[in-house]
Amino acid sequence: MTIIAFDLYGTLLSTESIAGELAKIVGDEHSKTLAALWRRYQLEYTWRITSMGQFQTFETLTRSSLEHAAAELSLPLTPSDTSHLLEAYNALPVFPDVPPAFETIRALTTPNTTPNPTTTNPPLQTYAFSNGSRHTISGCILSSPGLGACAETWSGFVSVGDVGVYKPAARAYEYLLERVRRPAREVWVVSSNPFDVVGALAAGLRAAWVDRKGTGWVDRLGEGVGGGGGGGGGGDGAGGVRPEVVVGGVDEAVGEILRVVHGWGAA
Repeated sequence: MTIIAFDLYGTLLSTESIAGELAKIVGDEHSKTLAALWRRYQLEYTWRITSMGQFQTFETLTRSSLEHAAAELSLPLTPSDTSHLLEAYNALPVFPDVPPAFETIRALTTPNTTPNPTTTNPPLQTYAFSNGSRHTISGCILSSPGLGACAETWSGFVSVGDVGVYKPAARAYEYLLERVRRPAREVWVVSSNPFDVVGALAAGLRAAWVDRKGTGWVDRLGEGVGGGGGGGGGGDGAGGVRPEVVVGGVDEAVGEILRVVHGWGAA
């Protein structure tokens, strides 16, 4: 069995696209800066509160980080503005490389179909794995034209908020393994966020990094982090982890994982 757990924000859903809604309120000249700062503080808030051993919902932190970013830039937001932006954040569009990935998954998980008639479909399950609440995850996916059309491909939604932590806390990845009920070597995390990739690898899972900007793997924290060694996790067991798969899009990640694990698509 192969489990692919997809990160949501920044991997499947474009957080940068919120700049379009921000522009309607603060103007084009501030929208991209505010979008980037909002995302930065959203992540910082999750890391800080987990480090303190406390918890607030992801939706609360998303609101607070928006207010923080707007205040820092001296951009006033009315309560109505804030509510509108939070609603828009729950309806972010997918990246262009996402729908083809789920079309491939749907073809592979539909009985009696396969892209290659000379092979059998590999055993595959897919999960959304996110900081967002389960309600938010399901709402984002089922309302998305790019994801909702393939709703039957999802085996489940895993919210790390259920256990009161945020990625990349080790407990987040332990919870994923508890939910999917498979050994770590069979579980892949697909993410565009290096902190998520390193967190997964440090916990012994396997990981594919989506490098849409084409910068290559430059994160250095993994050099001093122990991974799963030979059992998965992209580590050598003596310290140092890096993603097993580096690709430019989610569609490529799915194809490469299937090639690595099952030899699917190999010449």
